[in-house]
Parts: sequence; C-alpha cells; structure tokens
Amino acid sequence: MSVLSREIRLAATPRGLPAPTDFTVTETRLPDPVDGQLLLRNHQFLLFAGLRTLLGGAARNTPVPALAPGDTLYGPALAEVIHAPDDSPLRPGDLVTHFLGWREYALAPASQCTPVAPELPDPLAQLSSGGAAFGALTRLTGVREDDIVLVTGAAGGVGSLAGQIARLLGAKRVIGTTSSPRKAGRLVTELGYDDVLTGTDDWGARLADGIDVLVDTVGGAQLAAAVDVARRGARFALVGALSGQLAAEGTGATAPVAFDAYQLVLKGVSLRGYLGVDHPGVEAEWIARFAHWLRAGEIRFPVTRTTGIERAPQALRDLFEGKQFGTAVVELAE
Repeated sequence: MSVLSREIRLAATPRGLPAPTDFTVTETRLPDPVDGQLLLRNHQFLLFAGLRTLLGGAARNTPVPALAPGDTLYGPALAEVIHAPDDSPLRPGDLVTHFLGWREYALAPASQCTPVAPELPDPLAQLSSGGAAFGALTRLTGVREDDIVLVTGAAGGVGSLAGQIARLLGAKRVIGTTSSPRKAGRLVTELGYDDVLTGTDDWGARLADGIDVLVDTVGGAQLAAAVDVARRGARFALVGALSGQLAAEGTGATAPVAFDAYQLVLKGVSLRGYLGVDHPGVEAEWIARFAHWLRAGEIRFPVTRTTGIERAPQALRDLFEGKQFGTAVVELAE
C-alpha cells in the first residue's frame, strides 16, 4: 500500500520574501498505513500568507509550529481517501480536508480529517478562508443596518469573501483596499464592493463619512489610517498581518504599527484580534451559510489556480507579490 509521493521541503531559511530557490521538490516513499491511519491523495492545497511567518525562523507563539530547513511544508488541503481501515468512519473515495498539504499523498488519522460538507456545490469551497471573515464579523464586530464596513487586503482569500459576507449580514456600504487598480476594478465589478482604495488614494477624502466596522488583514499604516476615520463606537477585528508578512525585509514575524491610541479612547473604538481556535463553533456555521449562499447565487468564490506541485514555490512567491486574486490553490495532477 506504500506509495511514492512528491513533497515540497524548505531548503534554507529565506532572507526576506521566500523565493523558489528556498524550496526543494523531493520524492519520498510513504510507509504502509498503521494504527488506523488513512492514506490520502491530495487534490488541491491552499497557499496562505501566514507561511511567511512560519518560514522566517523567528515565529513565536503561533497556533501551529514553525518550519526549519528540511521540513515539509504544510497547510490546508482537499484530499481523497485512498485507503482506510475497516473500522474507520471514512471510506475510500470520500473527500476530506486536512492540514498536510504541499505533498501529493499523506498519512493521517481520521480524527485529523474533516469530511467535505455534501451541501457545498464545489468541494474546494471547504478550503476557503472565509470562516475567519465570518467569525470576525459575527463574533467580534457584528454588522448593523447602517454600518459602513472597511476590509483591508480585500483581494486576498479572506478579504474577497469578507466584503460579500458583510453585505449579506446587512451592511449599508462596503469598502475595500488593495494594491492595484486592476484588482480594485474586479472587487467592484465582480464582488460588489462599493468603493476600493489603492495605495495612492487619500483616505481622509474617500472615507469622509467614516467607518463603523473594520476587518483588517493588513495592519501597519492601513490600520493606523482606519483609526483616523473611525466613527464613534467603531468595532475593529484584526484577522491578519500582511504588512509584516509581505514585507521585502525581515522574517514576517512582526507587524509593528503606530497609531493615536487617544483616538480609540475618544471614539470608544473596540479593537480585538481574531483566531479561529478561540471560536470552535464558527467553522461549521460558516460552511452551512457559505453553502446556502453559493447555491442561491448570493456570493462568489474567486479562486486562482496553479497546476502542478513543482510550480507551488513560484505560486507562493506570486502570492507574496500580490499577483493572486481571491483564494490561491495548487492543483495536483491525477
């Protein structure tokens, strides 16, 4: 039952943004499944900016372990069960998600695999990062009828869904930020954003009416600017730290920001960080809502696909350089 599998390993701790030369494609033979393990064949795996922090050699207090040279990368993956023990609730042919991406085949116990929700029209949707946006908006900030919602990093995996979710939850106006006019145009025409700011825009003029809710995936100067335009009682949810993770220098493990804390006091602004592990019921609720919205045609799920595991290191670099739109995945050959 053992199989040959290609996987992506870290060859060297990156200096600055990871480059394809920091990785190797290695062929390895998996041992036979033991002790209730499933043999899984990965169909797709997710690219996510948080890998920069795990690869940089300076990660501290992260929910998942950092990666050292020689380690195989990991992350969310959609897979098919190839072999399962007779007493397993999962059977060959079942589709599951798990956390051993960046390889063609994986061995994992059933307890670490989540069956794909049958109500999803596309199994790949279970790899979306929308659960973080949904959790931030429903558990930390809420959305009220007259709210103006700002989403930073709106063209990413979280942001491309966050604005749509905010609208479906009742927001009056949804505004995003992104790095290029091309992506800004897509956010408006394809995903229903009312307005999108790029790096050259005057935030004070474009956000003269202020904001009530912030879903922040960037931090840095954009978080500071959001404080300046916050309305009384604004609610901020911090979901990511792209300003540090996408920086050309450093390790991606920090995202310093300087803002006027006195404004938070005067305006009564709440500011909270969101981690999915702190809200265990969110993911199941999100998948149910996401499936309904997808089937009703009320939400779009933009995906950038790269085919072939050997192209994964370059696809990750493209993600760091802002060349992807929506959820970014690597698809593996049959």
